[in-house]
Amino acid sequence: MEIRSISQPAPDRRPPAVNEDLVLSGPDFVFVLDGATAGKGLDSGCRHTVAWLVQRLGRELALPLLTGSTAPLADLLADAIAAVGTEHADTCDLTNPDSPSSTVAMIRVGSDSVEHLVLADSPIVMRSPAGAVSVHSDDRIDLLPEYTFEAVRRLRNQPGGFWVASTEPKAAYEAVRGTTDRAEVELVALLSDGAARYVEHYGHSWDELLDVLTADGPRELVDRVWAYDEAAHPDSFLGKRYDDATAVLAYL
Repeated sequence: MEIRSISQPAPDRRPPAVNEDLVLSGPDFVFVLDGATAGKGLDSGCRHTVAWLVQRLGRELALPLLTGSTAPLADLLADAIAAVGTEHADTCDLTNPDSPSSTVAMIRVGSDSVEHLVLADSPIVMRSPAGAVSVHSDDRIDLLPEYTFEAVRRLRNQPGGFWVASTEPKAAYEAVRGTTDRAEVELVALLSDGAARYVEHYGHSWDELLDVLTADGPRELVDRVWAYDEAAHPDSFLGKRYDDATAVLAYL
């Protein structure tokens, strides 16, 4: 694969700016993690930051992929969540529903197929050699009946709610998963929601997003999203104008 990527903390973060997104890749895989920013004054039951969780989860995911594991992606993610949990179970309350969490978007490229896994709102977009675009996304957080902190807390990692990578390994098996014939995939984009806003908040098509990535690169996509963010009102639920943004373009 040929990979171009950018991962940047939100421009209004106070220094030192900490990026709660992460992108890691190897010869036949790439994944994006997007940590969920904790609300002000929220008691997560955990002494660690969201960035800590994202970094540890990335490490545990990357190791088996780099050593050639052929286990299903959901198994690798479940094992990674369990390993991170073991690392801080003695110091933190892993039963707290507000424990640090992350989305996951990952692909693994084989000789005949491309596997994908999406957990929460970090979509994967594929384009075929003929130009057909397919989107693999997990929209369950968009279907919640309300978006108060209490409602989100109640429905996180629960049936009928939405699922994220946090303290429950079983969340990995709730991810959107599938395979695509490799011959049908020319390129793949993996996006944190801070980059996917170009389509999901600002009305562009996925074709247009891929056009920006292929013509001008991931940096230009993020710059355009942040220009829109600058002119927009802060999101009523997240209470923030900008978000960390990660965009990956992988050519097969």
